Amino acid sequence: MIRPHPTTRRSATMLRRVAVTAIGLTLLATGVTTTPAAAAPSGKAAAAPGGKAAATGSFVDSTPVPGGFASWADLLRLQQRMNTAAARITNAAQRSPNSGFAGIVADPTTRQLQVYWKGEPPANLVATARATVATQVLPAAYSQRELFAAADRLRATAGHKITTVGPRADGAGLLVGTQNGLLGATALAGVPVTVQTGVAAAPATRWDDTAPWWGGAAWRNTATGGGCSTGFGVFQGGVARMLSAAHCANLNVTATDPTGQTIGIVGTRNVGSDTLLIAGSSGGRVFNNSTNAAGGVVSEFSNQVIGATASQVGNFVCTSGAYSGTRCSIQVKARNLCINVRDFGTVCGQVQAENTTRTNAVGQGDSGGPVEIVNAANTLQVWATGTNTAIDDTNTAVACTGYVTTGRVCAWRMYYEDIFSGMAGVGASGVILG
Repeated sequence: MIRPHPTTRRSATMLRRVAVTAIGLTLLATGVTTTPAAAAPSGKAAAAPGGKAAATGSFVDSTPVPGGFASWADLLRLQQRMNTAAARITNAAQRSPNSGFAGIVADPTTRQLQVYWKGEPPANLVATARATVATQVLPAAYSQRELFAAADRLRATAGHKITTVGPRADGAGLLVGTQNGLLGATALAGVPVTVQTGVAAAPATRWDDTAPWWGGAAWRNTATGGGCSTGFGVFQGGVARMLSAAHCANLNVTATDPTGQTIGIVGTRNVGSDTLLIAGSSGGRVFNNSTNAAGGVVSEFSNQVIGATASQVGNFVCTSGAYSGTRCSIQVKARNLCINVRDFGTVCGQVQAENTTRTNAVGQGDSGGPVEIVNAANTLQVWATGTNTAIDDTNTAVACTGYVTTGRVCAWRMYYEDIFSGMAGVGASGVILG
């Protein structure tokens, strides 16, 4: 079992609320730099000083050239001309929101740019394109603007039953991806729909976020290599910071994302509330994902944070750690607890919750990640209610779910820091709204 960094234990005389002696509790930081299996590289090139590749090379030269071209260079030159013409058409269409522009196919193997338009396109636009590359204008049933609106309707109605949706380049309708099939999609969208079954978007953004940083993303302790999750964007003295768990890093440690991009320095830390603040630009959104029956990630997205709210006993909450992914069906069993965590000490302001399905609630690597309550009025929005701290790995350990399913410990009983006591512990005044 991977253990967190030892820290000074707090005196028992400091406990002001009901204390739970939790010898079996384990903190949720992971001490390995595990990455999702889907993102793991198959091999590494030889390294030169500074971490740069020792040599450069083409990865296409060993691949057969399609379309009868003599070389990849010939194909790519034509493709570049096509893309130049396509960019001009697209930019012009965007400046005219009521245009009939539907889409473009720039396939070099056809030797011509295919432009799809509902109605008659501007003659000067077509002439400009043809001056760059052979161009064919083809009729479209719907404009791109109409298909964007149809996609919005379908997402609002079908929700997470679909994994991908967008306009077809030929303007004939929507292309929809779904894990298990989507009955009635045409009626829901109001336009023809081409359905691709068994489609699951590959998760990436939790593991390669950029500023402003969002909650639920993976981050690294550069001093130890350990992994944790970002919580919620908060304000400290009017400046945006990222909330996470104190047991993930000590003061002045640099936090990075798994690609090595710097998030910021740990500038504030409170062991008693198990919260810290990373001094990096943060936003008011959190990563989440839909899952299949086995807890596997189906599609990834983000949700707007609309405020902070305390969770009450009996409430149902969701967690969103970078390792386990989004987990729901989790019910609050107790609040206002102080817990004694082995090899760490006493943490107060804790909430105990359990997954009612007795499957994973959170696990190692999910430390500091968001605990959220979905907004009943708009289920695309969430309230911040806490950050992950610990699990009962002695009595409630179960199989892990999500992005990293092996090499770590997960459980159906969990403990998280209440959002208000957690923010108070590090001097944060409120969550950043999305």
